[in-house]
Amino acid sequence: MEDNEIQNENREPQLQNVDLIRACGKEIFLVGTAHISKSSVELVKDVINEKKPDVVAVELCQSRFNSMKDPNRWKNMDLFSVIKQGTVYVLIVQLVLAAFQKKLGKNLNVAPGAEMMTAIEEAEKNNIQLALIDRDIKITLRRTWNKLGFISMMKVVFAMIYGAFSDEKIGEEEIERLKSTDALEGILQDFSKSLPVVRQVLIDERDQYLAAKILGAEGEKVVAIIGAGHAKGVKSWLEKNKNDIDVSSLEVIPPTKLLTRILGLLIPALAVFFIAYGFFTGGMDEGMDKIYTWCIVTAIAAGLGSILALAHPLTVIFAAISAPITTIHPLLTSGMVAGLSEALLRKPKVKDLETITDDIATFSGLFKNGVTRILLVFLLTNAVGSLGTLLALYLLK
Repeated sequence: MEDNEIQNENREPQLQNVDLIRACGKEIFLVGTAHISKSSVELVKDVINEKKPDVVAVELCQSRFNSMKDPNRWKNMDLFSVIKQGTVYVLIVQLVLAAFQKKLGKNLNVAPGAEMMTAIEEAEKNNIQLALIDRDIKITLRRTWNKLGFISMMKVVFAMIYGAFSDEKIGEEEIERLKSTDALEGILQDFSKSLPVVRQVLIDERDQYLAAKILGAEGEKVVAIIGAGHAKGVKSWLEKNKNDIDVSSLEVIPPTKLLTRILGLLIPALAVFFIAYGFFTGGMDEGMDKIYTWCIVTAIAAGLGSILALAHPLTVIFAAISAPITTIHPLLTSGMVAGLSEALLRKPKVKDLETITDDIATFSGLFKNGVTRILLVFLLTNAVGSLGTLLALYLLK
């Protein structure tokens, strides 16, 4: 089997990131691209027009495909559902990633994912079937989130924040250098040493998933457009020449860790125990003192978190009033109450939804934008409120 037909035929240099793989009766042209690269856009167009495949497979899931086809998707965001369903953290990660890619795209004067959009347009123009082969981004993020420990989670958060706010620029020459297998593989090796779980979910699992979807695509000739970071792994899976890769196990969201569930029940249980113990050993006065302590400390903490997020005064009040109850309720948080309150009192404007990926890239923009301010209210109220809960428990003992 020829490992790299296009290179062996001495085609033009811009086609050097294409591999030909024959597997399961298919002829697969695997195109490794940089998601922010002018040359990748031209490469995609050239390969599709030259090879005239039965199907063009792109490294997109349905939600990301919809986002690319509808740039005004943020206008349809249902913040109430996001807050009530507890998917705020997933949304924040998506927004930060979008902001980071958009910033890089501005530096290079090319839209993020332009090569994927080009593949979609070329497929539509030539009446070629399009296959979306990536795992849903929400599943990927939630699998990553659920598998991370607290310290690893903080590493990811700080790395993302640094990437979004950093003024450091990356040139097109550097982007192109990263497309070479050796350089990219070196980066991934370093990444896997510090955060192996993240690499497992973001890279290794998706290599397997992408390969399975490529093999499952209809048609005998396939042009598959994937990020260069996945090229080596996907190629390895394809060359096994097996069409029985189990993708269902890769789409399961792992349950919340047992320790997390235990802590979620232990904290309110301890609060109730300490208060009840106060009544039992010290009578009505000591029991009521513990209730007052719990209410005052948790209320002040939640209220302070809302204030730090520049929440509406009524939101601050609602956060403070709800905190003594939400801290002992397994399904409610003060941040949820505060976020819903802020969304009602300060409904985001259309302008906020249109500029969200720009605003999230600056510190002042986070507070200026109506959507991101609501998310900050949710996060800071929960974060400071959690510290208040721990302090209240310490004072009750």
